[in-house]
Amino acid sequence: MKILVADDSELSRKLLNLSISDNHEVVFAVDGSDALEKIKKETPDLVILDIMMPFITGLELVAWIKDNYNDQIKIIILTSLGAEDVVLEAFSLGVDDFVTKPFDPKDLSLRIRRFEQ
Repeated sequence: MKILVADDSELSRKLLNLSISDNHEVVFAVDGSDALEKIKKETPDLVILDIMMPFITGLELVAWIKDNYNDQIKIIILTSLGAEDVVLEAFSLGVDDFVTKPFDPKDLSLRIRRFEQ
């Protein structure tokens, strides 16, 4: 499974790399515009997005992915923003799962496994 991780935090990218790279092909993006370009180029099976990123937010990316790939690409939001309105907006846009930071690597791995074919 090819996973794109989009997070502007270097620490988060490192933690995610340690958590999921052993079992998956992982591509990293450092901001929203980088993520958009890599989604177009790589067509990942799963995208893990932070919400607050420079240039294009995670929620803007969710809308773009759903408009262009429908349900072909699964989406997990991974963010420190856990307010109810943010969670509801993410699900209304079509995200498949929502995880708040700090995250449990085992829990995230289980959530990713749900999308494996």
